[in-house]
Amino acid sequence: MKESILIVDDDEGVRQVLSRSLGESGYVVTCAESGERATASVRETPFDLVILDMVLPRIDGLEVLKEISNLRPEVGVIMITGYASVETAIKAMKMGAVDYIVKPFRMEEVELVVGRALERSHLRRENAALRRQLESTFGVHNMVGQSPAMRRIFALIEQVASTRSSVLVTGASGTGKELVAKALHFNGDRRDQPFVPVSCGGIPESLLEDELFGHVKGAFTDAGADRAGRFETADGGTLFLDEIGTMSPSLQIKLLRVLQEREFLRVGGTAKVPVDVRVIAATNNDLKRMVDEGRFREDLYYRLNVIHIHLPTLRERREDIPALIQHFLIRYCREMNVPMKRFAADAMRILCDYSWPGNVRQLENVVERTVALSFGKQDLGREDLPREILEEGAVEVPILQVGGDGFSLDEVLANYEQRMLYQALEHAGWVKTRAAELLKIKRTTLIEKMKRLGIPLKAGVPAEPVVAALAEGTDASGVRR
Repeated sequence: MKESILIVDDDEGVRQVLSRSLGESGYVVTCAESGERATASVRETPFDLVILDMVLPRIDGLEVLKEISNLRPEVGVIMITGYASVETAIKAMKMGAVDYIVKPFRMEEVELVVGRALERSHLRRENAALRRQLESTFGVHNMVGQSPAMRRIFALIEQVASTRSSVLVTGASGTGKELVAKALHFNGDRRDQPFVPVSCGGIPESLLEDELFGHVKGAFTDAGADRAGRFETADGGTLFLDEIGTMSPSLQIKLLRVLQEREFLRVGGTAKVPVDVRVIAATNNDLKRMVDEGRFREDLYYRLNVIHIHLPTLRERREDIPALIQHFLIRYCREMNVPMKRFAADAMRILCDYSWPGNVRQLENVVERTVALSFGKQDLGREDLPREILEEGAVEVPILQVGGDGFSLDEVLANYEQRMLYQALEHAGWVKTRAAELLKIKRTTLIEKMKRLGIPLKAGVPAEPVVAALAEGTDASGVRR
Protein backbone atom coordinates (compact mmCIF):
# COMPACT_ATOMS: atom_id res chain seq x y z
CA MET A 1 0.00 0.00 0.00
CA LYS A 2 1.36 3.45 -1.00
CA GLU A 3 2.26 5.90 1.77
CA SER A 4 0.16 9.06 1.96
CA ILE A 5 1.64 12.53 2.48
CA LEU A 6 -0.10 15.81 3.29
CA ILE A 7 1.70 18.96 2.07
CA VAL A 8 0.73 22.16 3.91
CA ASP A 9 2.03 25.41 2.38
CA ASP A 10 0.36 28.68 1.36
CA ASP A 11 2.75 28.97 -1.62
CA GLU A 12 1.11 27.27 -4.59
CA GLY A 13 4.44 26.88 -6.37
CA VAL A 14 5.94 24.95 -3.44
CA ARG A 15 2.86 22.74 -3.25
CA GLN A 16 3.06 21.95 -6.96
CA VAL A 17 6.80 21.12 -6.92
CA LEU A 18 6.52 18.88 -3.87
CA SER A 19 3.30 17.24 -5.02
CA ARG A 20 4.60 16.44 -8.52
CA SER A 21 7.98 15.12 -7.38
CA LEU A 22 6.70 13.04 -4.46
CA GLY A 23 3.82 11.74 -6.58
CA GLU A 24 6.31 10.55 -9.22
CA SER A 25 8.20 8.78 -6.40
CA GLY A 26 5.12 6.67 -5.68
CA TYR A 27 3.50 8.54 -2.79
CA VAL A 28 -0.16 9.52 -2.60
CA VAL A 29 -0.07 13.30 -2.10
CA THR A 30 -2.74 15.67 -0.75
CA CYS A 31 -2.27 19.44 -0.46
CA ALA A 32 -3.63 22.09 1.91
CA GLU A 33 -2.98 25.83 1.71
CA SER A 34 -3.78 26.73 5.33
CA GLY A 35 -3.53 25.46 8.88
CA GLU A 36 -7.29 25.15 9.17
CA ARG A 37 -7.52 22.97 6.06
CA ALA A 38 -4.57 20.91 7.26
CA THR A 39 -6.09 20.07 10.67
CA ALA A 40 -9.41 19.25 9.02
CA SER A 41 -7.66 16.88 6.60
CA VAL A 42 -5.67 15.19 9.38
CA ARG A 43 -8.85 14.74 11.40
CA GLU A 44 -10.50 12.95 8.47
CA THR A 45 -7.56 11.02 6.99
CA PRO A 46 -4.80 8.96 8.70
CA PHE A 47 -1.82 10.31 6.71
CA ASP A 48 1.56 8.63 6.99
CA LEU A 49 3.43 11.94 6.95
CA VAL A 50 2.80 15.69 6.98
CA ILE A 51 5.14 18.28 5.38
CA LEU A 52 4.26 21.54 7.10
CA ASP A 53 5.39 25.10 6.32
CA MET A 54 6.46 27.09 9.35
CA VAL A 55 4.82 30.33 8.16
CA LEU A 56 1.10 30.15 7.38
CA PRO A 57 -1.69 32.74 7.35
CA ARG A 58 -3.76 33.13 10.56
CA ILE A 59 -2.34 30.02 12.31
CA ASP A 60 1.45 29.50 12.30
CA GLY A 61 3.12 26.16 11.74
CA LEU A 62 3.91 25.53 15.41
CA GLU A 63 0.22 25.76 16.32
CA VAL A 64 -0.70 23.41 13.49
CA LEU A 65 2.06 21.00 14.62
CA LYS A 66 0.63 21.01 18.14
CA GLU A 67 -2.88 20.30 16.81
CA ILE A 68 -1.67 17.46 14.57
CA SER A 69 0.27 15.92 17.47
CA ASN A 70 -2.90 15.95 19.57
CA LEU A 71 -5.06 14.48 16.79
CA ARG A 72 -2.63 11.81 15.55
CA PRO A 73 0.51 11.53 17.68
CA GLU A 74 1.82 8.62 15.61
CA VAL A 75 2.07 10.73 12.40
CA GLY A 76 5.48 12.22 11.59
CA VAL A 77 5.71 15.92 10.70
CA ILE A 78 8.51 17.56 8.66
CA MET A 79 8.76 21.36 8.98
CA ILE A 80 9.59 23.66 6.02
CA THR A 81 11.54 26.74 7.06
CA GLY A 82 13.80 29.50 5.73
CA TYR A 83 17.42 29.91 6.73
CA ALA A 84 16.51 32.66 9.17
CA SER A 85 14.09 30.36 11.04
CA VAL A 86 16.28 27.30 11.67
CA GLU A 87 16.18 27.91 15.44
CA THR A 88 12.38 27.86 15.27
CA ALA A 89 12.56 24.58 13.33
CA ILE A 90 14.68 23.09 16.10
CA LYS A 91 12.04 24.25 18.57
CA ALA A 92 9.46 22.46 16.42
CA MET A 93 11.47 19.23 16.64
CA LYS A 94 11.45 19.52 20.42
CA MET A 95 7.65 19.77 20.13
CA GLY A 96 7.48 16.53 18.16
CA ALA A 97 8.47 17.24 14.54
CA VAL A 98 10.69 14.48 13.17
CA ASP A 99 12.83 16.65 10.85
CA TYR A 100 12.95 19.90 8.85
CA ILE A 101 13.93 21.09 5.37
CA VAL A 102 15.25 24.55 4.55
CA LYS A 103 14.12 26.75 1.64
CA PRO A 104 15.35 26.81 -1.05
CA PHE A 105 15.58 23.03 -1.11
CA ARG A 106 16.64 20.37 -3.58
CA MET A 107 14.19 17.53 -4.20
CA GLU A 108 16.80 14.82 -3.65
CA GLU A 109 17.32 16.22 -0.15
CA VAL A 110 13.57 16.33 0.43
CA GLU A 111 13.15 12.70 -0.68
CA LEU A 112 15.94 11.62 1.66
CA VAL A 113 14.32 13.41 4.61
CA VAL A 114 10.88 12.04 3.65
CA GLY A 115 12.17 8.47 3.48
CA ARG A 116 13.82 8.77 6.89
CA ALA A 117 10.73 10.39 8.42
CA LEU A 118 8.40 7.73 7.02
CA GLU A 119 10.55 5.01 8.56
CA ARG A 120 10.17 6.66 11.98
CA SER A 121 6.47 7.30 11.33
CA HIS A 122 5.90 3.62 10.57
CA LEU A 123 7.61 2.68 13.81
CA ARG A 124 5.48 5.17 15.74
CA ARG A 125 2.29 3.71 14.28
CA GLU A 126 3.42 0.16 14.92
CA ASN A 127 4.21 1.00 18.51
CA ALA A 128 0.91 2.86 18.93
CA ALA A 129 -0.97 -0.16 17.57
CA LEU A 130 1.07 -2.51 19.71
CA ARG A 131 0.41 -0.33 22.74
CA ARG A 132 -3.34 -0.32 22.12
CA GLN A 133 -3.38 -4.06 21.50
CA LEU A 134 -1.10 -5.11 24.35
CA GLU A 135 -1.57 -2.51 27.08
CA SER A 136 -3.97 -4.75 28.95
CA THR A 137 -1.93 -7.86 28.15
CA PHE A 138 1.25 -6.39 29.61
CA GLY A 139 -0.31 -4.83 32.64
CA VAL A 140 1.31 -6.66 35.53
CA HIS A 141 -2.09 -7.40 37.05
CA ASN A 142 -3.01 -9.28 33.85
CA MET A 143 0.10 -11.49 33.68
CA VAL A 144 -0.57 -15.13 34.44
CA GLY A 145 0.99 -16.68 37.52
CA GLN A 146 0.24 -16.89 41.22
CA SER A 147 3.26 -18.88 42.37
CA PRO A 148 5.48 -17.17 44.95
CA ALA A 149 8.31 -16.84 42.42
CA MET A 150 6.10 -15.07 39.85
CA ARG A 151 4.49 -12.81 42.46
CA ARG A 152 7.96 -11.63 43.44
CA ILE A 153 8.77 -10.93 39.78
CA PHE A 154 5.53 -8.99 39.26
CA ALA A 155 6.26 -6.88 42.33
CA LEU A 156 9.78 -6.16 41.08
CA ILE A 157 8.48 -5.15 37.63
CA GLU A 158 6.08 -2.65 39.19
CA GLN A 159 8.83 -1.31 41.41
CA VAL A 160 11.43 -0.67 38.69
CA ALA A 161 9.32 -0.14 35.53
CA SER A 162 9.64 3.65 35.64
CA THR A 163 13.36 3.77 36.39
CA ARG A 164 15.95 4.21 33.64
CA SER A 165 18.22 1.53 35.14
CA SER A 166 19.37 -1.29 32.88
CA VAL A 167 17.73 -4.66 33.48
CA LEU A 168 19.14 -8.14 32.84
CA VAL A 169 16.47 -10.81 32.36
CA THR A 170 17.72 -14.38 32.58
CA GLY A 171 16.05 -17.75 32.25
CA ALA A 172 15.76 -20.80 30.03
CA SER A 173 14.33 -20.54 26.51
CA GLY A 174 10.57 -20.18 26.47
CA THR A 175 10.20 -18.77 29.99
CA GLY A 176 8.95 -15.38 28.76
CA LYS A 177 11.95 -13.03 28.85
CA GLU A 178 10.60 -10.73 26.12
CA LEU A 179 7.22 -10.71 27.86
CA VAL A 180 8.93 -9.34 30.99
CA ALA A 181 10.80 -6.76 28.91
CA LYS A 182 7.53 -5.54 27.41
CA ALA A 183 5.91 -5.47 30.83
CA LEU A 184 8.74 -3.27 32.10
CA HIS A 185 8.29 -0.93 29.15
CA PHE A 186 4.50 -0.70 29.01
CA ASN A 187 4.15 -0.28 32.77
CA GLY A 188 6.75 2.49 32.97
CA ASP A 189 7.07 6.16 32.06
CA ARG A 190 8.36 5.27 28.58
CA ARG A 191 5.19 3.44 27.53
CA ASP A 192 4.35 6.09 24.90
CA GLN A 193 7.79 5.83 23.30
CA PRO A 194 9.18 3.06 21.07
CA PHE A 195 9.86 -0.47 22.27
CA VAL A 196 12.53 -1.79 19.90
CA PRO A 197 13.60 -5.47 20.09
CA VAL A 198 16.84 -6.79 18.61
CA SER A 199 17.78 -10.48 18.46
CA CYS A 200 21.56 -10.32 18.79
CA GLY A 201 21.92 -14.03 18.09
CA GLY A 202 20.01 -13.88 14.82
CA ILE A 203 22.14 -11.18 13.12
CA PRO A 204 25.72 -11.67 11.88
CA GLU A 205 28.30 -9.53 13.68
CA SER A 206 29.09 -7.49 10.56
CA LEU A 207 25.41 -6.52 10.26
CA LEU A 208 24.61 -6.21 13.97
CA GLU A 209 26.76 -3.09 14.43
CA ASP A 210 24.95 -1.38 11.55
CA GLU A 211 21.61 -2.60 12.91
CA LEU A 212 22.32 -1.10 16.34
CA PHE A 213 24.08 2.14 15.43
CA GLY A 214 23.13 2.85 11.82
CA HIS A 215 25.55 4.30 9.28
CA VAL A 216 26.41 7.45 7.34
CA LYS A 217 26.34 7.75 3.60
CA GLY A 218 29.45 6.21 2.05
CA ALA A 219 30.36 4.16 5.14
CA PHE A 220 30.54 1.08 2.90
CA THR A 221 29.79 0.12 -0.68
CA ASP A 222 25.99 -0.07 -0.43
CA ALA A 223 25.59 2.86 1.99
CA GLY A 224 23.89 5.23 -0.43
CA ALA A 225 22.27 7.29 2.32
CA ASP A 226 22.36 7.83 6.05
CA ARG A 227 20.48 5.15 8.02
CA ALA A 228 19.25 5.32 11.60
CA GLY A 229 20.05 2.30 13.79
CA ARG A 230 17.95 0.70 16.50
CA PHE A 231 19.46 2.88 19.25
CA GLU A 232 18.40 6.00 17.39
CA THR A 233 14.99 4.55 16.61
CA ALA A 234 14.44 3.68 20.28
CA ASP A 235 15.40 7.17 21.48
CA GLY A 236 13.20 8.06 24.44
CA GLY A 237 12.01 4.48 24.77
CA THR A 238 13.34 0.99 25.41
CA LEU A 239 15.85 -1.14 23.49
CA PHE A 240 15.49 -4.88 24.17
CA LEU A 241 18.67 -6.82 23.39
CA ASP A 242 17.78 -10.50 23.31
CA GLU A 243 20.47 -13.21 23.36
CA ILE A 244 23.02 -10.66 24.62
CA GLY A 245 25.45 -13.48 25.42
CA THR A 246 26.12 -14.01 21.70
CA MET A 247 27.46 -10.47 21.16
CA SER A 248 31.07 -10.30 19.98
CA PRO A 249 33.80 -8.72 22.17
CA SER A 250 34.22 -5.73 19.82
CA LEU A 251 30.50 -4.92 19.94
CA GLN A 252 30.48 -5.42 23.70
CA ILE A 253 32.97 -2.54 23.97
CA LYS A 254 30.80 -0.26 21.83
CA LEU A 255 27.66 -1.17 23.77
CA LEU A 256 29.46 -0.42 27.03
CA ARG A 257 30.42 3.01 25.70
CA VAL A 258 26.80 3.82 24.84
CA LEU A 259 25.63 2.79 28.30
CA GLN A 260 28.33 4.90 29.94
CA GLU A 261 28.27 8.00 27.73
CA ARG A 262 24.66 7.97 26.45
CA GLU A 263 25.95 8.67 22.95
CA PHE A 264 27.31 6.67 20.01
CA LEU A 265 28.89 6.92 16.57
CA ARG A 266 27.16 5.70 13.44
CA VAL A 267 29.19 3.29 11.31
CA GLY A 268 31.56 5.46 9.25
CA GLY A 269 30.56 8.59 11.16
CA THR A 270 32.55 11.04 13.29
CA ALA A 271 29.74 13.02 14.92
CA LYS A 272 28.52 11.72 18.27
CA VAL A 273 24.78 11.07 18.45
CA PRO A 274 23.20 11.59 21.91
CA VAL A 275 20.56 9.06 22.88
CA ASP A 276 18.18 8.47 25.77
CA VAL A 277 17.42 4.76 25.78
CA ARG A 278 16.66 2.29 28.53
CA VAL A 279 18.39 -1.01 27.77
CA ILE A 280 16.88 -4.33 28.78
CA ALA A 281 19.04 -7.35 27.97
CA ALA A 282 18.09 -11.01 28.06
CA THR A 283 19.97 -14.29 27.88
CA ASN A 284 19.58 -17.98 28.57
CA ASN A 285 23.33 -18.23 29.14
CA ASP A 286 25.12 -17.94 32.48
CA LEU A 287 26.71 -14.52 31.90
CA LYS A 288 28.61 -14.62 35.20
CA ARG A 289 30.21 -17.89 34.14
CA MET A 290 31.01 -16.36 30.73
CA VAL A 291 32.69 -13.45 32.55
CA ASP A 292 34.76 -15.89 34.61
CA GLU A 293 35.76 -17.70 31.42
CA GLY A 294 36.70 -14.45 29.68
CA ARG A 295 33.94 -14.67 27.07
CA PHE A 296 31.94 -11.65 28.28
CA ARG A 297 33.21 -8.31 29.54
CA GLU A 298 32.92 -7.93 33.30
CA ASP A 299 32.34 -4.15 33.13
CA LEU A 300 29.52 -4.60 30.60
CA TYR A 301 28.01 -7.37 32.72
CA TYR A 302 27.72 -5.04 35.71
CA ARG A 303 26.35 -2.22 33.53
CA LEU A 304 23.60 -4.51 32.25
CA ASN A 305 22.97 -6.26 35.55
CA VAL A 306 21.89 -3.21 37.55
CA ILE A 307 18.54 -4.93 38.11
CA HIS A 308 18.37 -8.71 37.67
CA ILE A 309 15.16 -10.61 36.98
CA HIS A 310 15.51 -14.40 36.77
CA LEU A 311 12.57 -16.34 35.37
CA PRO A 312 11.95 -19.82 36.77
CA THR A 313 11.29 -22.74 34.47
CA LEU A 314 7.73 -23.98 34.20
CA ARG A 315 8.76 -27.07 36.19
CA GLU A 316 9.72 -24.78 39.06
CA ARG A 317 6.26 -23.19 39.18
CA ARG A 318 3.94 -26.06 38.40
CA GLU A 319 1.13 -24.46 40.39
CA ASP A 320 0.81 -21.92 37.55
CA ILE A 321 0.22 -24.56 34.85
CA PRO A 322 -3.60 -24.83 35.22
CA ALA A 323 -4.01 -21.04 35.04
CA LEU A 324 -1.73 -20.83 32.01
CA ILE A 325 -3.66 -23.62 30.29
CA GLN A 326 -6.94 -21.82 30.91
CA HIS A 327 -5.42 -18.55 29.64
CA PHE A 328 -4.28 -20.19 26.38
CA LEU A 329 -7.57 -22.07 25.96
CA ILE A 330 -9.49 -18.79 26.13
CA ARG A 331 -7.08 -17.12 23.68
CA TYR A 332 -7.10 -19.83 21.00
CA CYS A 333 -10.78 -20.71 21.25
CA ARG A 334 -11.49 -17.02 20.65
CA GLU A 335 -8.96 -16.74 17.81
CA MET A 336 -10.26 -19.86 16.09
CA ASN A 337 -13.87 -18.86 16.74
CA VAL A 338 -14.79 -22.18 18.37
CA PRO A 339 -16.79 -22.88 21.54
CA MET A 340 -14.82 -22.84 24.78
CA LYS A 341 -13.09 -26.14 25.55
CA ARG A 342 -11.70 -27.73 28.69
CA PHE A 343 -9.23 -30.48 29.55
CA ALA A 344 -10.54 -33.55 31.35
CA ALA A 345 -9.02 -34.38 34.74
CA ASP A 346 -6.70 -37.11 33.41
CA ALA A 347 -5.37 -34.87 30.62
CA MET A 348 -4.87 -31.97 33.04
CA ARG A 349 -2.95 -34.25 35.40
CA ILE A 350 -0.65 -35.36 32.57
CA LEU A 351 -0.04 -31.74 31.53
CA CYS A 352 0.75 -30.72 35.10
CA ASP A 353 3.17 -33.66 35.55
CA TYR A 354 5.04 -33.13 32.28
CA SER A 355 8.57 -31.66 32.53
CA TRP A 356 8.04 -28.91 29.86
CA PRO A 357 11.59 -28.60 28.52
CA GLY A 358 10.32 -25.80 26.24
CA ASN A 359 8.65 -24.04 29.18
CA VAL A 360 5.66 -21.69 28.69
CA ARG A 361 6.24 -21.41 24.95
CA GLN A 362 5.91 -25.19 24.57
CA LEU A 363 2.79 -25.25 26.75
CA GLU A 364 1.19 -22.56 24.61
CA ASN A 365 2.00 -24.49 21.42
CA VAL A 366 0.52 -27.70 22.85
CA VAL A 367 -2.72 -25.95 23.84
CA GLU A 368 -3.00 -24.24 20.43
CA ARG A 369 -2.39 -27.54 18.61
CA THR A 370 -4.90 -29.38 20.77
CA VAL A 371 -7.61 -26.77 20.17
CA ALA A 372 -6.91 -26.74 16.42
CA LEU A 373 -7.20 -30.55 16.15
CA SER A 374 -10.13 -31.04 18.51
CA PHE A 375 -12.67 -31.39 15.65
CA GLY A 376 -15.64 -29.95 17.51
CA LYS A 377 -14.97 -31.70 20.82
CA GLN A 378 -15.58 -29.71 23.97
CA ASP A 379 -13.87 -32.02 26.46
CA LEU A 380 -10.22 -32.71 25.68
CA GLY A 381 -8.77 -35.99 26.98
CA ARG A 382 -5.39 -37.68 27.07
CA GLU A 383 -5.99 -39.01 23.55
CA ASP A 384 -5.89 -35.40 22.30
CA LEU A 385 -2.41 -34.75 23.71
CA PRO A 386 0.78 -34.99 21.60
CA ARG A 387 2.69 -38.25 21.73
CA GLU A 388 5.79 -36.74 23.34
CA ILE A 389 3.68 -35.57 26.29
CA LEU A 390 2.26 -39.05 26.83
CA GLU A 391 5.51 -40.93 26.30
CA GLU A 392 7.79 -38.88 28.56
CA GLY A 393 9.68 -41.03 30.99
CA ALA A 394 8.82 -44.28 29.23
CA VAL A 395 11.77 -46.60 29.72
CA GLU A 396 12.16 -49.93 28.00
CA VAL A 397 12.32 -52.75 30.58
CA PRO A 398 15.01 -55.34 29.76
CA ILE A 399 13.81 -58.88 29.21
CA LEU A 400 16.07 -61.34 31.03
CA GLN A 401 15.72 -65.11 31.30
CA VAL A 402 16.98 -67.01 34.32
CA GLY A 403 18.92 -70.06 33.22
CA GLY A 404 22.33 -71.59 32.87
CA ASP A 405 24.62 -70.11 35.50
CA GLY A 406 22.06 -67.36 36.30
CA PHE A 407 23.03 -63.70 36.80
CA SER A 408 23.53 -61.16 39.57
CA LEU A 409 20.20 -59.47 40.28
CA ASP A 410 21.92 -56.63 42.17
CA GLU A 411 24.22 -55.97 39.23
CA VAL A 412 21.39 -55.92 36.67
CA LEU A 413 19.26 -53.64 38.85
CA ALA A 414 22.24 -51.31 39.43
CA ASN A 415 22.92 -51.07 35.70
CA TYR A 416 19.24 -50.53 34.96
CA GLU A 417 19.18 -47.75 37.57
CA GLN A 418 22.28 -46.21 36.01
CA ARG A 419 20.60 -46.23 32.62
CA MET A 420 17.49 -44.49 33.94
CA LEU A 421 19.53 -41.82 35.74
CA TYR A 422 21.74 -41.24 32.73
CA GLN A 423 18.69 -40.96 30.45
CA ALA A 424 17.02 -38.47 32.80
CA LEU A 425 20.21 -36.37 33.04
CA GLU A 426 20.59 -36.27 29.26
CA HIS A 427 16.94 -35.33 28.84
CA ALA A 428 17.32 -32.58 31.47
CA GLY A 429 20.50 -31.15 29.95
CA TRP A 430 22.39 -32.27 33.09
CA VAL A 431 20.35 -29.93 35.27
CA LYS A 432 20.14 -32.09 38.37
CA THR A 433 17.03 -30.45 39.82
CA ARG A 434 15.15 -31.11 36.60
CA ALA A 435 16.44 -34.69 36.32
CA ALA A 436 15.35 -35.39 39.91
CA GLU A 437 11.87 -34.10 39.07
CA LEU A 438 11.68 -36.44 36.09
CA LEU A 439 12.60 -39.37 38.33
CA LYS A 440 10.30 -38.22 41.15
CA ILE A 441 13.15 -38.19 43.68
CA LYS A 442 14.93 -35.49 45.69
CA ARG A 443 17.93 -33.73 44.20
CA THR A 444 20.13 -34.92 47.09
CA THR A 445 18.99 -38.49 46.47
CA LEU A 446 19.88 -38.13 42.78
CA ILE A 447 23.39 -36.91 43.62
CA GLU A 448 23.93 -39.77 46.08
CA LYS A 449 22.88 -42.29 43.44
CA MET A 450 25.13 -40.67 40.83
CA LYS A 451 28.13 -40.96 43.13
CA ARG A 452 27.29 -44.54 44.08
CA LEU A 453 26.76 -45.61 40.48
CA GLY A 454 29.81 -43.83 39.02
CA ILE A 455 27.89 -41.23 36.98
CA PRO A 456 29.85 -37.95 36.53
CA LEU A 457 28.36 -34.93 38.32
CA LYS A 458 28.93 -32.67 35.30
CA ALA A 459 28.34 -33.12 31.59
CA GLY A 460 31.49 -33.59 29.59
CA VAL A 461 33.40 -35.22 32.45
CA PRO A 462 34.80 -38.64 31.44
CA ALA A 463 32.39 -41.32 32.56
CA GLU A 464 33.24 -44.30 34.69
CA PRO A 465 33.65 -47.51 32.67
CA VAL A 466 30.15 -48.71 33.48
CA VAL A 467 28.63 -45.48 32.15
CA ALA A 468 30.77 -45.67 29.03
CA ALA A 469 29.44 -49.19 28.50
CA LEU A 470 25.90 -47.91 28.83
CA ALA A 471 26.56 -45.19 26.26
CA GLU A 472 27.76 -47.88 23.84
CA GLY A 473 24.52 -49.84 24.27
CA THR A 474 25.54 -52.50 26.81
CA ASP A 475 25.55 -52.58 30.57
CA ALA A 476 28.42 -53.66 32.81
CA SER A 477 27.20 -57.26 32.83
CA GLY A 478 27.32 -57.37 29.05
CA VAL A 479 23.52 -57.30 28.58
CA ARG A 480 22.70 -55.53 25.32
CA ARG A 481 20.27 -52.64 25.69
